[in-house]
Amino acid sequence: MDVRDDATQAPTPSSIATDKASAKVYRRLRTITVIATFGGLLFGYDTGVISGALPFMALSPEEGGLGLTPLTEGIVASSLVLGAAFGALFGGRLCDRYGRKRTILGLAVLFFVGALGTALAPELVVMVLFRVLLGLAVGGASATVPVFIAELAPADRRGRLVTQNELMIVTGQLLAYTSNAVIAETVGEGGVWRWMLAIATVPAVLLWFGMLFVPESPRWLASRGRFEDAERTLGRIRDAQVVDEEFAEIKRRVTADAGERKAGWRDLGTPWVRRLVIFGFGLASLTQLTGVNSIMYFAPTILLDTGLGTQAALTATIANGVVAVLAVATGMWLLGRFGRRPMLLTGQVGVTVSLVLIAFCFLVLPESTARSYLVLASMLTFLLFMQGCIATVFWLMLSEIFPLRLRGFAMGTAVFGTWMANFLVTLVFPPLIDAIGGATFLIFAAINAATFVFYVRTVPETRGRSMEAIESHFRRQYAD
Repeated sequence: MDVRDDATQAPTPSSIATDKASAKVYRRLRTITVIATFGGLLFGYDTGVISGALPFMALSPEEGGLGLTPLTEGIVASSLVLGAAFGALFGGRLCDRYGRKRTILGLAVLFFVGALGTALAPELVVMVLFRVLLGLAVGGASATVPVFIAELAPADRRGRLVTQNELMIVTGQLLAYTSNAVIAETVGEGGVWRWMLAIATVPAVLLWFGMLFVPESPRWLASRGRFEDAERTLGRIRDAQVVDEEFAEIKRRVTADAGERKAGWRDLGTPWVRRLVIFGFGLASLTQLTGVNSIMYFAPTILLDTGLGTQAALTATIANGVVAVLAVATGMWLLGRFGRRPMLLTGQVGVTVSLVLIAFCFLVLPESTARSYLVLASMLTFLLFMQGCIATVFWLMLSEIFPLRLRGFAMGTAVFGTWMANFLVTLVFPPLIDAIGGATFLIFAAINAATFVFYVRTVPETRGRSMEAIESHFRRQYAD
């Protein structure tokens, strides 16, 4: 009698074939994710590039700049963010109505036109108008791409695949910082900012062409009654043995929602929906009130205030991008081992302490090169916790907590909160740092301490659940 343990037996031809098929399916899913997350790359580049462009845009028109003041610097930087708020709001509705794929294709066109327009802008008003247009694309992508990936991903890989978008966002920011420093060194000061902004047209073209070959979300197809298309698409991105079960679960949820009206503001009259959207809106807004974009957008300005020269500040800012990329990659690894909730709470503690350290450097230490690099080290610590813990969990949770019937609408509403909070921070930071200096970071630290308490009381754990199971959980929890 053969009593060998199953684990020691040689694999059979059928098991080898199954493993190969599974690997092929996962590679296809990864390819789709990479293409879609070019929207995240553009999001990151277009938000990060302004940090290096602003010092040159502040030069007089005779020197190739736009003659910006601290106030108009804030207006230029925040105009994209304001556009992004409404891009998220309307982008969520569009992706519910026309599909995730077609919405992203349209956003790619906006990315191209917005980037080209800002690069060629002759004066402030035109710059602001095209920054708003670019913001519509950024906001639309921030609301649509995570949902698209989450709906394509299996439950056990959703965390890793959705956070690929966050990795692409910070990679885009790193590319922006790096290209800013290289262009500033090689092109010279006259109009150098135009080249910085124009580079974003390249990934916009790649996103548009890539999305032509990507399938539509099977969950969206099912929500429109296209069940055969949904099942066929699911078969392309799942192992054969799980397709029937997952499709049946999707169909049950869509059938249960079939009698309900089109998603919209009236849904907020339903208590559990209202509470869930408010929670998502709060999560989205508070993530931006950490002050992350005061550092991501204005890092060179902060370092200039510590005494570093322009080129040194631009070069040092590259470290922000490197740390952000490494932090998100680490966060993706941690998500496979820990829950969403403990990572979020750990991140809040880390960013609060880091902000206090930045304020200490400004308010207590004398101006010196050592102080400049201590500020930079504190900024890097902040980004380590922010990007590694908070940002990875934040975008993932938003993409998975809302019900299918109103996922685009609810996601857009929550991300609207993200960008409005971002707009507020971006608009007030330059004049605030000019008026009270390092005490600005103590304000952010106080906000983050309060946010930690809010998260302890409200944030659930969603790891390892299907999106339909998560919806059922919130229906029960918020029905009380």
